[in-house]
Amino acid sequence: MIHISSSIRVALRALRVNKLRSALTMLGIIIGVGAVITMVAVGTGASKKISEQIASIGSNLLLVLSGSQTAGGVRMGSGTQPTLSLDDADAMLRECPAIEDLAPIHGGSAQVVYGNQNWATSITGTTASFLNVRDWPLQSGRSFNEQDIRTATKVALIGQTIVEKLFGDVDPIGQVIRIKNIPFTVIGVLADKGQSPQGTDQDDAIFVPVSTAQKKLFGVSFPGSVRTIIVKAKSSQDLPDAELQITDLLRQRHRIGPRQENDFTVRNLTQILQTAEQQSQVMALLLGAIASVSLLVGGIGIMNIMLVSVTERTREIGIRMAVGARTLDIRLQFIVEAVTLSLIGGIIGILVGAASSQLVSMLAGWPTDVSIVAVVTAFLFSGFVGIFFGFYPAYKASLLNPIDALRYE
Repeated sequence: MIHISSSIRVALRALRVNKLRSALTMLGIIIGVGAVITMVAVGTGASKKISEQIASIGSNLLLVLSGSQTAGGVRMGSGTQPTLSLDDADAMLRECPAIEDLAPIHGGSAQVVYGNQNWATSITGTTASFLNVRDWPLQSGRSFNEQDIRTATKVALIGQTIVEKLFGDVDPIGQVIRIKNIPFTVIGVLADKGQSPQGTDQDDAIFVPVSTAQKKLFGVSFPGSVRTIIVKAKSSQDLPDAELQITDLLRQRHRIGPRQENDFTVRNLTQILQTAEQQSQVMALLLGAIASVSLLVGGIGIMNIMLVSVTERTREIGIRMAVGARTLDIRLQFIVEAVTLSLIGGIIGILVGAASSQLVSMLAGWPTDVSIVAVVTAFLFSGFVGIFFGFYPAYKASLLNPIDALRYE
């Protein structure tokens, strides 16, 4: 223990004597640790943001789109041919055991007017179950009820962006807005939802009873037709079963033959969004791996400086050996120097990385999230770098012949 404490004191004294060289040696580690923490923070922040956006869409969702219309040999894409109906939605909820809930959608865009304010937004006709399917709570007021749907009542739920653009500080509940010059009474205000994964503002929307949208706003090609049905499965494990049950049921109801194409499309919305989340996580790992290279460069810098130090201090090593220092003591001295440089550089690098993450977030507007795991890993790795790259110079110093070392000029 005496020899160990003595070696540590000698190592720390040698670092204090060569302050500038020690600082330059630590610079590589500081940059490496700071870069790792900053890059991982940027990647983790982006992944967390996408996860929040996925959660805002809702969980375990399937999107059932109506068919494609063909005009002059040109196929217009999903949703252009009205092939879905409210009866289809009722049958799906009744006959598909993997479905928890669903909401038919029929809407479009329109100019909305309140007093002397107006705003162009999307108008969505749906049912009261829409809020459950989308996991979207009300901030105030009430949702639709069966009476509103059955009688095509002119009532509306509005998002936070509509509140901001049309009402300002006025309480919207009970106020009358005009959609396509038709008066609607605001009965509820939805909680803040934020951006979708595609970057659209989900709060810039107005919801009305689906029957009202069909009869008084956008019309229908045939009674009860809807453009989309959003389906919520009972769990993520039930998504494949729900998709298969919906496909089989709609093919049967629409009298589609074995060799005929579907006149509808079922999309697994949750799977698409999870793929985007996985891609962001891979990008975070890639950024961290790239930044880790700078840590290796810093370690090589430590090894080079320590080798130079061995050459410069050859006579000092000879004197220590002459007065009784063992091979282990010499090795320990140089390893302690290397580890000390790495750990101090790691601590400063952590502070630099945290500050850089905040700066990136502030200047670029990117979300960042400093990970405790990344901080601890970078710090431990910097210590490992000190031991790994400090061992060879320590080993070389311990092999010096005391007599040759004393004669070295």
